[in-house]
Amino acid sequence: MATVKALAAPEMEGRRTGTAGGHKARSWLVSAIEETGLSAIGSDYVLPFRFRSRNGEQTEGANIAATCPGADPSLPVIVVSAHYDHLGVRDGQIYPGADDNASGVATVLELARRCRRLPFQHTTFFVFFDAEEQGLQGARAFVSSPPIPRERLTLNVNLDMVARGDAGELYVSGLRHYPSLRGALEPVAARSNVRLLFGHDQATAGADDWTFQSDHGAFHEAKIPFVYFGVEDHADYHKPTDAPEKIDPVFFQRAAETILDALMALDRQLASRSGRPPSAFCFLCFVLIQPNPAFRT
Repeated sequence: MATVKALAAPEMEGRRTGTAGGHKARSWLVSAIEETGLSAIGSDYVLPFRFRSRNGEQTEGANIAATCPGADPSLPVIVVSAHYDHLGVRDGQIYPGADDNASGVATVLELARRCRRLPFQHTTFFVFFDAEEQGLQGARAFVSSPPIPRERLTLNVNLDMVARGDAGELYVSGLRHYPSLRGALEPVAARSNVRLLFGHDQATAGADDWTFQSDHGAFHEAKIPFVYFGVEDHADYHKPTDAPEKIDPVFFQRAAETILDALMALDRQLASRSGRPPSAFCFLCFVLIQPNPAFRT
């Protein structure tokens, strides 16, 4: 919640890409990822890019990324992501974006801190994308020019709006496209303290297809598997009222713990497919983590 409140604070001015508020959010986030002790993927945590905005202007954005070495460096890389930009200021009103997507950023930061103490089998990139609200621009820049060969990217776990489960529900989307991942996530859903539902990944009558609704869409276009965690749209979505006080911290913590459990399950499944069984160390990590009331969000 401290992270959500910091990113949704008035001085961040809604974190729109290319604005003073967006730059403040970037600086805050770089400091936060530095404090985790994780290294930059390259020479810097900041990965700048340029794109043409919807009004035709050339705009500068910046992704922020860090790496957590895995227990088995020969395995490919998992990318865990959340976008940190939001809508900015419109008609004099600040759009704070507490759930969209300070909540995802806060959870990814906690996952990064956890990985620093208890690494996964796979090396994991923790990436905070810019300009999602302007057409997934940060994710598209990352996928088009990744810091490692694209074939080394095995999975994207993307978080966008994970704190406002007003109905007690959290969705995981993408399993229709990548059904082989279902086996890892069904046990997670069964033991979760929130209702973890599968769906929102096909265009049918009355259904809302989220396949390209957030940064995971750029990975899917590049044929990199993804799973996406998020809640359904609520009354404050893309409104000035998407504020920290609308978040239930209990649901938020439980959702974050469920996402951690899912990430660990996916890590184990993908490692076992490679013919390398998960180490006893990481199995012990799993036992110690479930459940963990100290998981800070």
